[in-house]
Amino acid sequence: MRIISRKTLVAFLEQHPNYNIAIKSEAGYDAALEQIAVLMDARAGTPEADALDVLATLVENYENQHYPIGLPDPISGIRFRMEQQELSQGDLIPFIGSRSKVSEVLSGKRSLSLQMIRNLHQGLGISAEVLLQESGAGNGR
Repeated sequence: MRIISRKTLVAFLEQHPNYNIAIKSEAGYDAALEQIAVLMDARAGTPEADALDVLATLVENYENQHYPIGLPDPISGIRFRMEQQELSQGDLIPFIGSRSKVSEVLSGKRSLSLQMIRNLHQGLGISAEVLLQESGAGNGR
């Protein structure tokens, strides 16, 4: 969540005295997005830029509440990192074990062991929170 200064918020409210500071509905969300589009080219340090900052924060808060993005399951997390770093299954052998273990993990036939999780987290920087979930158990966050 972004933090805006009190000064920025006060300036915004002074410029927009009738503005509802909380986005409480889909219509309010849509209106805020339209206003953001209008203000997108505002120069830094202007009242318009302050308004853009406030609106972006309000939209971010609304989206976090109404459209949460859950964590990927462990296999999706591993596959995503493989794609990012252009890794093959063979590149995972140091982190998971033999070629057959890598294949079994990626196909969902074998669960990740605690040591595999540690190795993948430390070696490839995959979030431990992602790796510790049960496969197929995105948490809806």
